[in-house]
Order: sequence, then structure tokens, then C-alpha cells
Amino acid sequence: MWEYTEKVKDHFLNPRNVGVIVDYDGIGEVGSLACGDALKLTFKLDQNHKINDAKFQTFGCASAIASSSALTEMIKGLSLEDAEKITNEDIADYLGGLPNEKMHCSVMGKDALHKAISHYRGEPEKQTEGRIVCECFGVTDLEIKQAVLENHLTTVEEVTNYTKAGGGCGNCHEKIQDIIDSISHTPSLVPIQPVIMTNLQKIRMIEETLEREIKPALKKDGGDIELVDVDKNTVYVKLKGNCASCSASQVTLKHYVETKLREFVKNDLVVEEVKS
Repeated sequence: MWEYTEKVKDHFLNPRNVGVIVDYDGIGEVGSLACGDALKLTFKLDQNHKINDAKFQTFGCASAIASSSALTEMIKGLSLEDAEKITNEDIADYLGGLPNEKMHCSVMGKDALHKAISHYRGEPEKQTEGRIVCECFGVTDLEIKQAVLENHLTTVEEVTNYTKAGGGCGNCHEKIQDIIDSISHTPSLVPIQPVIMTNLQKIRMIEETLEREIKPALKKDGGDIELVDVDKNTVYVKLKGNCASCSASQVTLKHYVETKLREFVKNDLVVEEVKS
């Protein structure tokens, strides 16, 4: 039996904003009845381009319904830019926490919101990319990588909690572990950090780290990265390929690129993206 907070119980038993906005500005649908969870989110903007109303329809468990209800309350009154910053952890925190095994419900809410915002902006719906790792729930390697990076996951069990991958037959557990290892424990050279480093040395080390440690991983997913400039401790880069349009690009920059550069070059470097 799951341990639910009072707020989760309240949003499950008394869900807010159930239904569909007929003249919606944005709509996002995620999940499927086949895998046991499905969510449709619609929103309407006011004259100031802030979310005036939001409604949902969810097929799923108590956590899925509560997460969807909470999300609609959270985004009302926000601009799309601010709404887009809401993470699955924010949804869980709003509810006073979710059981670890139910964190995928908050992820579903975040994904539906991003799809709805993309729909409003007229952005083409992204086709499923990557290779299927979990046949039971249709979860790809890219989805697993994103969950690991965004939520700092370190075990197969945690990945299952956030994505449902591995929650069926279990045949994909080894593949999931390989993905976790490729992100968290990539074999690499011992980092060298000179006490005194000239700007030229710093740039060269950044370039070497990008080529050796970072670009190979990004290229596996159809992405790439280019060094644009270095100003003191700020490294300006440009994401290319799939990375440029990926919704998790900022996570990639902060939790992967910046971490690697701090590990191999200088521990106070800050990475910033240069948009075209």
C-alpha cells in the first residue's frame, strides 16, 4: 500500500479542473491506455498571454490524477515561459511528495505541459527518437537518458520509478544499467588541473574535453556542440543537431557539459548557451 500525503489524497478525491477546454490554445497528450497511464492537458491564455485556464483528463492511478490536478493549479496565472520551467520534482513537491514508485506520474504531467506549449507555438510534434529499450512500455534510450540526467538517477529501480522502463518483464534491466553507467561512470582520463592556467591553456583544455569527453556522447544521439567563446570562467557554446531542439537541452548543458568541464578543466566554470 502506497503512503500518500493528505494533499495527494485531496487532489485525487477532489480533482480540480477536470475536462477539456474546447477552444484551447494549447493541447498536449502523453502516455497510452496500453501502458496504464494517459493524460490530456489543455490550456487557454488571457489577453496578457498568461494561462487563464487549464483542464485535464487522466486515465491512471491516484498519483496520476493528483499530479494532473496539481499541475493545472500550478500553471494558472503563469506565462508560458514560467510554466515551462516547472519540473516533475516541482509537481511532486506541490503535493507534499509522491511515493518513489509513482514519480513517473509527475513526469507525465511535465511532458504533457511541454507538448501543449509546443502545440501553441506551432512547433512540429517530435517523432519518437532513439531505440526502444523497454518493450513492455515503449520507453526509448533517449527518454531514459533524459530522466537520469534531470533527476540524478543512479539505479535501475529509480529509472523504473520515473519512466516505468523495466517495470514489466525485466529483460531490459541490463540495458538500463548500461545507460546509467554511460552517463555516470564513463571511463575517462584522470583530470589535470594546473594551479595557474593561462587563458590559452584553459581554451585548449576546454576544446580537448569537448572532443574527448562530451562530443562523442552527444553525437550518439544525433547532437553536437561547438565552442563559441570563453570569457573568464564563462564558457559560451552552441548546441547543434538534435541537441539544439531538445527540450532537455538546458539539463544537458548544466548536468553534463558543465559537470564534465568542471571535472577536467576548472571547477568553477559556468556554461552558457549561445542561440542562433
